[in-house]
Amino acid sequence: MRSDANIAGPMTDPVPGPRTESTGEDVSRETPPPMDDTPIGRAAQLAVEALGRAGEGLPRPEQTRIIVVANQKGGVGKTTTTVNLAASLALHGSRVLVVDLDPQGNASTALGIDHHAEVPSIYDVLVESKPLSEVVQPVVDVEGLFCAPATIDLAGAEIELVSLVARESRLQRAIQAYEQPLDYILIDCPPSLGLLTVNALVAGQEVLIPIQCEYYALEGLGQLLRNVDLVRGHLNPTLHVSTILLTMYDGRTRLASQVAEEVRTHFGDEVLRTSIPRSVRISEAPSYGQTVLTYDPGSSGALSYLEAAREIALKGVGVSYDALHAHIGAQSNPNMVEGIQ
Repeated sequence: MRSDANIAGPMTDPVPGPRTESTGEDVSRETPPPMDDTPIGRAAQLAVEALGRAGEGLPRPEQTRIIVVANQKGGVGKTTTTVNLAASLALHGSRVLVVDLDPQGNASTALGIDHHAEVPSIYDVLVESKPLSEVVQPVVDVEGLFCAPATIDLAGAEIELVSLVARESRLQRAIQAYEQPLDYILIDCPPSLGLLTVNALVAGQEVLIPIQCEYYALEGLGQLLRNVDLVRGHLNPTLHVSTILLTMYDGRTRLASQVAEEVRTHFGDEVLRTSIPRSVRISEAPSYGQTVLTYDPGSSGALSYLEAAREIALKGVGVSYDALHAHIGAQSNPNMVEGIQ
């Protein structure tokens, strides 16, 4: 039995305008199919919108914002967050420096920066008092992004710093003496609370804590927060925890939602509304010496970091996330990439 649609007369073109006719067919080639009627279509639209905004610029901070990315728990995405937020901010038009304080040098690797033993590095700055300007290298793939690399020499710096004068503030003095204009400095810390991390906390103004959406998410955070309080009380009165970022979020699991809810209950407005999904592309990018922003700009991970960078930049100048979305016309979901995680 045939439906009425099969026996109906010629189709009426729903959109006026020229169309191409051929034998047995009557198809409009001028009107593309709607993109937002499928999950893939919606994802494609979000990618176009987010990437289109990446280059439109954000308000620049009045003075350099120094953000310490720290969590003594390993594997929570500190380095991944540091390099991808830095790249996102640079793509938004900011001048950004990444200081790699982790002896493993993973941030340097992810940014495509050579960091073998003979390369001038942040070790020379901390231990040998070399000017920071002599070790900073530009990141080739991203304009406005720079890196002070780490080498394996940094593994012994904890011991060597013990006997030096003003051992907790050597990075702070190096940054203060750096004369090139910067909007952001992001410091990638090792997964410990030793002298390298203390140097970062003394040099910084803000602490960004990546928290993995896993069972032990809040384990050990108390010690980090106590250290932040100690540094604020004795060495750096401007230091504060400004940002909590949920990483490795898997929307398919109830656990991830429970962890996210618990973190938001504990930290409130400090938690970014954008979370970073668990993503193969994010994991693959460093093996090519790239951030996910250049490796796969349309991936859910890249879009998440772009949105997180916008939140961080706008929080710094007192613009709320809701005001941001009212301005750019996003209609329903404040987390633009939630639908494609």
